[in-house]
Amino acid sequence: MEQKHMLILIVIPSSVTAIILLLVVIYFCTRRKKGESVSSRDVEANFEINKERDYGVEKDLLIKFQDGEDLTVYDILDAPGEVIGKSSYGTLYRATLLSIDRLMLLRFLRPACTVTMKEVVPVMELLGSLRHPNLVPLRAFYAGQRGEKLMVHPFYRHGTLAQLIRHGNGEAYKWHIICGISVGIAQGLDHLHTNMEIPIIHGNLKSNNVLLDRHFRPYVSDFGLHLLLNPTAGQEMLEASAAHGYKAPELIKMKEVSEETDIYSLGIILLELLTGKEPFYKKANLDKDIYLPNAIQSAILDHRVKDFYHPQIMLNHSDGQRAVNEDHVYEFLQLAIACCSPSPALRPTIKQVLSKLEEIGR
Repeated sequence: MEQKHMLILIVIPSSVTAIILLLVVIYFCTRRKKGESVSSRDVEANFEINKERDYGVEKDLLIKFQDGEDLTVYDILDAPGEVIGKSSYGTLYRATLLSIDRLMLLRFLRPACTVTMKEVVPVMELLGSLRHPNLVPLRAFYAGQRGEKLMVHPFYRHGTLAQLIRHGNGEAYKWHIICGISVGIAQGLDHLHTNMEIPIIHGNLKSNNVLLDRHFRPYVSDFGLHLLLNPTAGQEMLEASAAHGYKAPELIKMKEVSEETDIYSLGIILLELLTGKEPFYKKANLDKDIYLPNAIQSAILDHRVKDFYHPQIMLNHSDGQRAVNEDHVYEFLQLAIACCSPSPALRPTIKQVLSKLEEIGR
């Protein structure tokens, strides 16, 4: 009888000990998993993707970059905003961040148009590290649990280069402003093409993606955005670029963008600056649109260049450095046409473009 009782006393503590040990193991395993899921920079752990669909992140994510350190998720999501632009892949908002009383540009990327978070984050890290006087900086990136993504940029009150060309006052025809804007855009593109370990291709360069401050300094925006888009959305971006006249003739798929295709788009912008015309423009008594580079090439052959640059350019006889004459305008025009060559191999590099623009503007 005593032996039976002793056996019971031994078995019960052993069972309790085993249960306790099991609970301890489960606790530490669970704790380890939770610790991994909030790792600040471990992309594999930080973004637990749903097996069936990439919905985004397990909780709100905010990555801050230079000059965006004081931003919070509350600031970004609760900022009163006004839609100022839309595309097939996203929406642009002008928003007032109330806690810091600052206007910002918020770019919302549609979840259905972007690549997975594992692909998005390294690109955002790269874009957020870029700083140049002629590039629009990325201050922060927000991602939500439902796949929503927001890029936070500074806001420039003086609009886009396209607006200056189409609706601006006489400032748009001053030679020193034309040269200054051209050099600034080229400097920003040069930084993307040559100052990185691997060139960053803009992919969607156009006058509407060049922002201006009150001194007419240009800031190139939207660079590298194609890296965040899935193939379908990327093609839609390319088709929109083609419809507006900025697509290089050899470019078939967005993934094929290159330094040469960026140079082609830059050439179109230079022609816009000089002529005040859109890449596709209407002409009296013609039913179809005229493509600006083709019209300029014909004008050069027929010695009708004066028909294409705005007459007010020559009325501004001095830009403060030297007199404006037709030679300067003609050199500028030739450079733009070289950038728009149908053959990628014949287009100048961004270094060559920048050097020539600086020479013309002296």
